[in-house]
Amino acid sequence: MNIVVKTYRDLIVWQKAMTLVTEVYRISKNIPMSEIYGLTSQMRRCAVSIPSNIAEGYGRHSTNDYVRFLQIASGSLYELQTQVEISVNLGYFKKINNEQLLALTVEIERMLSSLIHKLNNRKAACPSSAREGSRQ
Repeated sequence: MNIVVKTYRDLIVWQKAMTLVTEVYRISKNIPMSEIYGLTSQMRRCAVSIPSNIAEGYGRHSTNDYVRFLQIASGSLYELQTQVEISVNLGYFKKINNEQLLALTVEIERMLSSLIHKLNNRKAACPSSAREGSRQ
């Protein structure tokens, strides 16, 4: 089955990343106010960066740029995973919150990796149609 992607909003990875942002904002409310400009702010920025970079990369005019922005999204995801672990170590998150967030981040990580891999393979197989390949 070939699914046509008309906009970045059609990408399941973007949809899941948006869910992740909502969860990070919801759960990070439990972090002490003393961390509002530290850990809380950093976690929220990383979370927002993930779907933002997926969307920005999608809007670029080359597959190379798209892949680069997906890689940036992956980097932000790894940062967020680390910050979630820090929050657990400091006792800011309950174990169930940690497990839910990390499960979602791992799912997004796999999806981003798969998308990057597919785009790189398509680009290598047919460099002249790289632009069209970035939309699927």
